[in-house]
Amino acid sequence: MSLVRWDPFRELEEVSDRLNRMFARPAASRTNGKETMIVADWTPSVDISETEGEYQIKAEIPDVKKEDVKVTVEDGVLTIQGERKHEKEEKGKKYHRIERSYGSFVRTFSLPDVIEEEKVKAEFRDGVLNLHLPKSEKAKPKAIEVKVA
Repeated sequence: MSLVRWDPFRELEEVSDRLNRMFARPAASRTNGKETMIVADWTPSVDISETEGEYQIKAEIPDVKKEDVKVTVEDGVLTIQGERKHEKEEKGKKYHRIERSYGSFVRTFSLPDVIEEEKVKAEFRDGVLNLHLPKSEKAKPKAIEVKVA
């Protein structure tokens, strides 16, 4: 067993990170009339962009299998949830440091009214979940011809 020098600031950072993750957790949808809280162990990073025709969300979820990810759209809320499983402990293998987070995750996003929920598409490749959220026709800009009087 080796001795590790105690760093109180590192411990404060870890507590701060845990608190930030805890308060960033959204409440899950109601089930059987009761609201439940989904406890997430980590949160994937996302990029959200917009074009004339759609919104796009890219979520980084490396080492997660496609079947361990669930995407739902309900009542104007997009939910991404899943789980990254920890590797099985192997005999003769000891870890010196584990910094990656494992366990369940949840991200929810309120969608604007202009999204066509039934046309949302999801692709999963190389550890990135790519969601396409098309805008309805009424949301797309239209050019109006100005006439000279």
